[in-house]
Amino acid sequence: MRVLLFTGKGGVGKSTLAAGTAALAAADGQRTLVLSTDAAHSLADAFGAAGGDRFKEPVEVAERLWVQQVDAQLRFEQSWADIQRYLLSVLSAAGLDPVAAEELTVVPGAEEVLALLELRHHAASGRWDVVVVDCAPTAETLRLLALPEALGWYIDRVLPVERRVVKALRPVLTRAAGVPMPDDSVFDAVVRLHSELDEVRELLTGAGATVRIVLTPEAVVLAEARRSWTTLSLYGYRVDGIIANRVFPAAGADDWRAGWVVAQDGVLAEVEESFAGLPLWRAAYRASEPVGVKALAELAAETYAADDPLAVPTGEGPFRVSGSGPGARGGTTLHLALPLVGRADVDLARNGDDLVVTVGSYRRLLTVPAGLARHRVAGARVEDGELQVRFVEEERAEL
Repeated sequence: MRVLLFTGKGGVGKSTLAAGTAALAAADGQRTLVLSTDAAHSLADAFGAAGGDRFKEPVEVAERLWVQQVDAQLRFEQSWADIQRYLLSVLSAAGLDPVAAEELTVVPGAEEVLALLELRHHAASGRWDVVVVDCAPTAETLRLLALPEALGWYIDRVLPVERRVVKALRPVLTRAAGVPMPDDSVFDAVVRLHSELDEVRELLTGAGATVRIVLTPEAVVLAEARRSWTTLSLYGYRVDGIIANRVFPAAGADDWRAGWVVAQDGVLAEVEESFAGLPLWRAAYRASEPVGVKALAELAAETYAADDPLAVPTGEGPFRVSGSGPGARGGTTLHLALPLVGRADVDLARNGDDLVVTVGSYRRLLTVPAGLARHRVAGARVEDGELQVRFVEEERAEL
C-alpha cells in the first residue's frame, strides 16, 4: 500500500493538493482513500461535497475514490479515555475545578496524532492501494509521533517496576499521597496506546510511505518548510518532494503581477537550493479555485506533468547503518539525515542504549541497534546534511 502524507504551513493549499493527488491516483485505476486528520476539515469542501458529518467514515465521491474526515475527538476518546479518567480523579482529589481539570488532561496536538491511528485500521483492511493523508498544518503532528520512542523507554524501564510497587502498596500510597493510585486498566491503556502508535510509526517510516511538503513562494513559508524537512528527517520520515503552490504565470503579466512573478522567482530559486536533490513541482495560480474531482485531477496532472505522483523513491531512508558490522576494527557508523543543519546546530549525548539527538528545540531518543548496545561512541560529525556516529567495540581485557 502506498501512503502519501501532505503537510505544510496553514493556508498554503495542502488540502487541495492532497485531494488532487488522490483524484489523479483514482483516475489511474488505484483504489484510493484520501483522509484528513486536520481538525479544520476541508476535504469535503475541496470535492464540492455537502454534509461534512457523513464523511466520518469513508464515502465514495467518484469511481475508486473515497474521502474520510477523521473524527479526531472520537479517536481521542477511544484511545485516551482510561488515562484521562485517572488523571481527572487525581485532579479532582486535589480540589481542581472539573472543567479546568478536563482541559488539563488533554495533551496539545494529541487529537490529531491519535487520529492517525485510523491509518492503522485502513492499512490492516487491505481495501486500498493508495492512502493520501491531509495532515494538520506544520509537521507538529508527525513530530509528536516520536511519542512511541519516549513511551518505549518508560514502558521498558520504569512501568514494570512502578506497576508492581503500586499494586503492592496501593492502599498505603493512596493514603500517603492523598490521591488515588492508578489501577491495572490505566497501565494497560498506556501499553496499548504505545503499541498502537508504534504500529503507526512503523507504517509511516516504512518503504511505501513518504511525506510531501506544500509551500507557497514566500520567504516566511519557505523558512517553515526548511525546518519541517529537518524535523521530519530527525524523526525518521522520508520527504519525497516539494510542491510550490500558487505560482504566478509569467506570460501576459501586468505591472502588478509582474512584480509578484519577480518576487516569487527569487523565492523559488531559494527553494531549489534549499531542497536540492528533491523533486520540485509547481502548481500554477489558477483563475478560479479548483473544486470537484475533475478540477482537482486536472490541477494534479498539470503539477506533476510527466512524473509519477505515486513513485516510491529509491535509496536509503533518513536512518541507516554502514560499516563492517560489530567486531570489525573499522567500527560501524550510524547515519541520520539532518538536512540544512551544521555541527553547531546538533547536540549529541548517550544515555544507556539510547542516543539523544537534539536539533534546536526538537529532541529524539534514538535507540541503538542491539548489536551495538555494548559498543562505545568513537566519534561523531555532521557532514553534507547528515549526522554520522561511529561505534567501535570495547577492547576486552586479556585473560
